Amino acid sequence: MKKRRRRKISSSAVMICLVMGMVSLSLLAGLTVFLAVYRKSITENARISGEQAVKQVSGIIDNYMAELEDGIRLVEGVFSQEEGRDEELSHLVSARTDVVAVMSYDLETGELVESWTGRQKQKETVLENLSWDAEMVRQTEGGRMYVSKPHVESLLINYYPWVVSVCRRMKTPDGTERLVVMDARFSAIAGYVDNVGIGRHGYCFIMDRDGNLIYHPQQQLIYAGLKQEQWMSLESYEGGTLTKNGAICTVSAAQKNGWKVVGVSFVSEMVNDKLREVTTLLAALLLAVLTAAFVSSLVLSRMIFHPIRGLVSAMQQFESNAEDFSYQPVRGASEIETLSVSFAHMVSRIQKLMERVRNEEITLRKTELRALQAQINPHFLYNTLDSIAWMCEEERSREAVEMVNALARLFRISISKGHELIPIEKEVEHARSYLKIQNYRYKNQFTYSFEVDEECLPYYCNKITLQPLIENAIYHGINRMIDEGEIIVRIYAKGEQVIFEVEDNGVGMTQEQCSQILHSEPGDKAGIGIKNVNDRIRIYFGEQYGLSIESELDEGTKIIINMPKIREDTLE
Repeated sequence: MKKRRRRKISSSAVMICLVMGMVSLSLLAGLTVFLAVYRKSITENARISGEQAVKQVSGIIDNYMAELEDGIRLVEGVFSQEEGRDEELSHLVSARTDVVAVMSYDLETGELVESWTGRQKQKETVLENLSWDAEMVRQTEGGRMYVSKPHVESLLINYYPWVVSVCRRMKTPDGTERLVVMDARFSAIAGYVDNVGIGRHGYCFIMDRDGNLIYHPQQQLIYAGLKQEQWMSLESYEGGTLTKNGAICTVSAAQKNGWKVVGVSFVSEMVNDKLREVTTLLAALLLAVLTAAFVSSLVLSRMIFHPIRGLVSAMQQFESNAEDFSYQPVRGASEIETLSVSFAHMVSRIQKLMERVRNEEITLRKTELRALQAQINPHFLYNTLDSIAWMCEEERSREAVEMVNALARLFRISISKGHELIPIEKEVEHARSYLKIQNYRYKNQFTYSFEVDEECLPYYCNKITLQPLIENAIYHGINRMIDEGEIIVRIYAKGEQVIFEVEDNGVGMTQEQCSQILHSEPGDKAGIGIKNVNDRIRIYFGEQYGLSIESELDEGTKIIINMPKIREDTLE
């Protein structure tokens, strides 16, 4: 059966998802514009609603004022009659529920001359007559009608309705001019104003053209100083709508009596509440769209962006650690898969090239080190042979023979049949031969000793490991001493490692000198060099092994080498 090829996703499908995302953004922008327009619309509706409520209250006040004017005219018609005047005025007060009392005052003294109170009884002594004000005399000049501010009726016994005083100058039957005051109930207007609601917390109040409060639903709190009305400073405002501190204020034009109706509503309930409802509905719709966009973005990310991010991360990992990097091609859109497969092939080829270059470098470095080991330090050989010749001339043949045998063992172990790794036992023998030769040369200027753990002798190490360290101890430590020097060579096991130590009591070194010796190449007088010992150990055993130096001035120096335990059966 023919294997069915897997269908790959093209970039066109990815673009469709991208278009869906753009549509979501466009919808979000459209919703934002819609909310702005809707807010403006409901704000305008709130303004219109406030104006309608204020106009309605203004109409009620106009009707009330017309009724008051009719009532005062009726009183005026009866007041000038000669017969039946008192009975008719008393009947008028009793018959009309909106009239509480009718009084006449002397224009000059303000003394209460007559009063008609209907069914209610008048107080014999009035401490403060709230129905009289000297301003009434001035305001009624020329036959004008004047309406006072609302106040409590203070002339009657145990009866205190909320009234306004309607004033007009009238003549008695004998032609005397009096100021006639009709106290009319204000409760109808107050009740209506109290019940006017512009929203849940909106309200209306009445003020005069001078900014004085006529009536307020919370008038008692305002007079008691427990509440302040921020819109009382609108005496110069003829009419219209203002918005301030989150409130919408609508002011009617001045009435005939100079009163203004002010309607106050709040943006939070007139606008924000409705806007919040619409926003909630639109947010649900937007959430659905965003959910679809989110799902689309997940699909888009899985097909394109997630593989691309994985590919970028793989490239960064390859850049930081190309040697140990491993990569498997990712799945996704056809173009991404092609790019991923190409990158996998490139990684494989680069790693093979790196492996080849690394092997060639290691081989070259080993060759260089072997060539360096094969070199015979001409100064050391010349000085050793010169010392042997001097011993022969002095007829010190036994010492000359020992020195020749030591030199022979030194070269024999250095060659080691071309092997790089030799048993530690042979390395110790090589170090003993070198120290014996140097001790003859320096005429017993120093002593030396070996502290070798017998367990370590069968293990293998790089040949000519100890000799450069001993050479450094002689040249840089003991050679500049006046007193007798001492060199101690220690070899012991520590876990799965073998530790080599060469310690002297020489002049010591600074940290800078230690670093210089550890990183400097050998010269004519330095033989193989400590740096090459460190390089050979790391090339053969790894970067975790190698050499370190501990030294203090005038105290001495200790060079420490750590190597793995290499047995003969593990050699390649």
